[in-house]
Amino acid sequence: MRYSDNILIVDDVEDNIKVAMNILREDGYGFSFATSGDSALKLLRENSFDLVLLDIMMPGIDGFEVCLAMRSDERLREIPVIFLTAKTDVDSIARGFEVGGVDYILKPFHPEELLARVRTQLELYKSREVLKYNNLSLKTKMKQSIHRLQSELEESQKEIIYILTELMESVSDETGKHIKRVADYSMLLAYYHPSLTEEDVNTIYHASPMHDIGKITIPYEILHKSGKLTQEEFDIIKTHTTAAHSYLRSSKRKILQAADIIAHQHHENWDGSGYPQGLSAESIHIFGRIVALADVFDALTHDRVYKKAWSMDDAVEYIIQNRAKQFDPQLVEIFEAHLDEFIAISKL
Repeated sequence: MRYSDNILIVDDVEDNIKVAMNILREDGYGFSFATSGDSALKLLRENSFDLVLLDIMMPGIDGFEVCLAMRSDERLREIPVIFLTAKTDVDSIARGFEVGGVDYILKPFHPEELLARVRTQLELYKSREVLKYNNLSLKTKMKQSIHRLQSELEESQKEIIYILTELMESVSDETGKHIKRVADYSMLLAYYHPSLTEEDVNTIYHASPMHDIGKITIPYEILHKSGKLTQEEFDIIKTHTTAAHSYLRSSKRKILQAADIIAHQHHENWDGSGYPQGLSAESIHIFGRIVALADVFDALTHDRVYKKAWSMDDAVEYIIQNRAKQFDPQLVEIFEAHLDEFIAISKL
């Protein structure tokens, strides 16, 4: 099994290709380049790549068409595509994600931004390859059932993309990785929960990334404060749950209805000590209970502006000690039984 980190850069302006290569060269990647969509597809079909940096506006077939062609090819469909473009309108951004892009970077970009996003997507891609190599079938099973929701996802895709791209960008730096891990943890908890269906598992996987969407309303200086919050500041932080509810409650889409529940209830505690409604036990929706555990576990095990990451042992002990206090006891049992899978996700 190889991880060569080979990158294909596609742009009809050679100077743009040189700029990207010069920035990325310090990480030791291997490069190929193409100046048209047709030549890019030829290279993709004749070689192996781990990532594609793809311009949109090119002669002949454009970047959107290249990405669609990749997604229709079984050998190419899993290769992550980052759009690297000067097209800044919302419709183009939405289209980029619709056709299968994993990220969208606007020109001119900062070198550190490009390096960070490329590293992130390569790490995710390699992690997926490791899971497949070791015959871990969870993702495969989920993908099979995800197809059942395709018609609804297609209808709500632009709405979801708009919210994520236009609003979540202003949240903290860890948002992208954090929401991906929370989605994976949540899917895992739902998958092993005896009362949830495959449709429920897929719904929570797609809705859980919206859990902190309400933080867009929190002042930057409070959200990024490195010291301890005052009571007044904490009260403001707590309003992100009700703010999200005000955004999402009117949606008729199943995914966004689930996102509303999650964003509103993921700080409720099993013993009734949480917020904003003080719900307890099973009066908290199962989606809210699942994301509550997933969100806390990820927050504990990764650095935040106000704290350093806890050790894995301490984080696991916290979850277990708060069984039937902060967390649903049945979910804590699932967490303990499949701890190795949670730890693997935490490393992504």
